[in-house]
Amino acid sequence: MLLDPDGRPTAAGKGSLPDAEALLRGLAGMIAARRFNEQAGVLVRQGRLAVYPSSYGQEACQVAAAQVLADGDWLFPTYRDTAAAVARGVDPVEVLGLLKGDWHSGYDPYERNVAPLTTPLATQLPHAVGVAHAARLRGTRTVVLAMCGDGATSEGDFHEALNFAAVFRAPVVFFVQNNQYAISVPLARQSAAPSLAHKGVGYGIPGEHVDGNDLAALLDVLSRAVDRARTGAGPQLVEGRTYRIQAHTNADDATRYRSDDEVTEWAAKDPIARLETYLRAEGILDDTRAAAFAGAAEEVAHRTRDGINRDVEPNPDDLFRFVYAEPTPQLVEQLAMVRDELSREEGHR
Repeated sequence: MLLDPDGRPTAAGKGSLPDAEALLRGLAGMIAARRFNEQAGVLVRQGRLAVYPSSYGQEACQVAAAQVLADGDWLFPTYRDTAAAVARGVDPVEVLGLLKGDWHSGYDPYERNVAPLTTPLATQLPHAVGVAHAARLRGTRTVVLAMCGDGATSEGDFHEALNFAAVFRAPVVFFVQNNQYAISVPLARQSAAPSLAHKGVGYGIPGEHVDGNDLAALLDVLSRAVDRARTGAGPQLVEGRTYRIQAHTNADDATRYRSDDEVTEWAAKDPIARLETYLRAEGILDDTRAAAFAGAAEEVAHRTRDGINRDVEPNPDDLFRFVYAEPTPQLVEQLAMVRDELSREEGHR
């Protein structure tokens, strides 16, 4: 921890505070991320999104993950890491494409080096290690940052990914956002380890525990982990301890497994308020700049709202067009059948 929950520098941290520019960039990103979360929640209630897994309260983790990467690096997000994808530069409307129910992943992964949002737990981690291993074989300086939650550490893919990465010294950083719950299962029912960061020890991977609501500490720890991987020192496991303020998704009733007092306690550790308090106390942030950050966040919400509310006429041919580069005879036959059925239906109108 570099900043305590009240926004005061602490001598307990072993890292160093990032420079003012990095902290201001991080604050702007967190404000935009929160507004994005709020807007997505409204779109769910309006029936424009099928589901939304909010990262409200986890904005420091989301923004830091994107901010520490260079342009040529890769980010592998989970379904809850929509704000991280937006912070990385992916169009917010395209980020929500999967959750709206549009075809494919919603965006081109190669445009910003952001892998598709992953709904199954931990399945993106071996993929991330594969990309990192390929980069090492090619001799490039690419680093991969793979995000997951505490629940994913109970999955086999998590352990397989760490083992392969360690053996082949893949340049990958595993970033676990420990938000205390795997849907409704608390951390104490998932692991008996002293911390999730300790899980790297068995694979020969260094682990580090960091306050996931302290953007300054996250930037420091994750930057060092990325630099370490880039220099060929191999993978690292970082655990950010944070909290999922809102329900797992809009389909979840969080009151069935956690208390209001617990949520209130964590809400007081808000990552945005913590950093803003520090920056104002240091004279780095003033009302004018804060208003500019809020305006930029509102613009993100406006673009998101406008794009998601725009009805798109689906093309049935897309069901077959993007399966193989060269369609198989079966796909050609199925496409002809669908076209025939649609034309018959149109003829009956």
